[in-house]
Amino acid sequence: MTDRDALLVAAVRAGNLREVNALLWPGGNPDAADEGGLPVLCTAVAAYDPAVTEALVEAGADPDRELPDGTTPLLRAIEGGSPTVFEAALGAEPRLRLAPQRRTELLEAARGWYEEGPPARLRRLTGDSGPVCARAVREGESKTLTEYTAGGRRVRDGHGAILTSLEWAFRILTPVAELVARAVRHADPEHADWSESEWNLTQRRSAETWAEVVAFHRHPDPLSRLFVVDVLDMHAMTGGLTQHAGWYERERLKLLGAWVEVEDDGAVLARLLRALADEGHPGAEAVGLRRVGHAEARVRREVPGLLDRPLTPRGAGAVRALCQDPDAGVRSAAAEELAREALQAEDRPLLLALLADADPQVVRRAAYATAWGADRSPDVGEALVRLLGAEDQDVRLSAAHGLALRDAPHTPEAYARVGPLGPEYEHDHRADGLWRWRSRNEPGG
Repeated sequence: MTDRDALLVAAVRAGNLREVNALLWPGGNPDAADEGGLPVLCTAVAAYDPAVTEALVEAGADPDRELPDGTTPLLRAIEGGSPTVFEAALGAEPRLRLAPQRRTELLEAARGWYEEGPPARLRRLTGDSGPVCARAVREGESKTLTEYTAGGRRVRDGHGAILTSLEWAFRILTPVAELVARAVRHADPEHADWSESEWNLTQRRSAETWAEVVAFHRHPDPLSRLFVVDVLDMHAMTGGLTQHAGWYERERLKLLGAWVEVEDDGAVLARLLRALADEGHPGAEAVGLRRVGHAEARVRREVPGLLDRPLTPRGAGAVRALCQDPDAGVRSAAAEELAREALQAEDRPLLLALLADADPQVVRRAAYATAWGADRSPDVGEALVRLLGAEDQDVRLSAAHGLALRDAPHTPEAYARVGPLGPEYEHDHRADGLWRWRSRNEPGG
């Protein structure tokens, strides 16, 4: 092993992406092996390090290299059960790069792990009859998985997502019913298997696939119906520039308008209401007004987002009622709508009450909306000053920003009370409020 290879092995083990890239470019050996002859790509795969895995593959590491035990880095990535790591190891154009026999081998490996399940497969492979330890892990910002450990081995349960992505990569059109079953298997809309099925069905643009997917909106299992809403949302987000986008939009609006009137599950109904709001459905306000008194708070929370802007008299009445709802989430959503409006004198006490609510999340959202809001009355200005004493820094920042927008003379003192902001506020527009205030109010600003 050369000195450069030894440095690369150490960098991969440490997960040091910057050092890995520096050693790979130019002229590094992406297929370098450690003291035992194991390629560094396998080290990255075993460490669940998608960034280093991707860097190695892009530099030329062979994910299909056969190892002494008969496996390959790709097969090991399948076993590991991380869709993110597997996608990084798979590389570009696998349908063109991999021989038919190898494609079949990968598909069978993924399906075998998926059908048997990690706990049972681990027990069989390790001979360990003891308990299988499980813990929740996240990949990226939105995907969840369960990681299982037994007999000194660990795997994650994203094999359904891996199988689905492989089928799509090889242009195998898996039956819609099977993809829905994979999505709901873990009863978790954030699970990687769910999102991969959702993405697959969104990419398959045909009237036949559309009809088969939306037929599940009548399925007795609420999870299957919830999955359909997610597919509709993904269609809306990704379909604007695709062929027949207008047809899909008309079909979505028609389905959503009819479905929302018959849906009886609270979780599904709440998602339908959000979809109606996001789509700008022409009948959204009427639908929302009929849900102001709904028994489930998660449904009432979606009502403010369905109302026309500026608020109609009926919409304003709904917001007033929701501002006094027993659920904090409902009050938070209503506060945002109330603060946007030019308040009537009788509405101002409602907003002031929300800015002093017992629930900190209500105060946070009400303060944020009020800062931008149309009300410039002294009462609201005084409420913002009081919020400068809040324990929550985000509330203090909203209050200071609201005062800056109102050109309050004590804005510098207000920002001083906010305190030093962490890196999460680097791109927050509120953090620039003092600079903007000075540019408007101080000579030479």
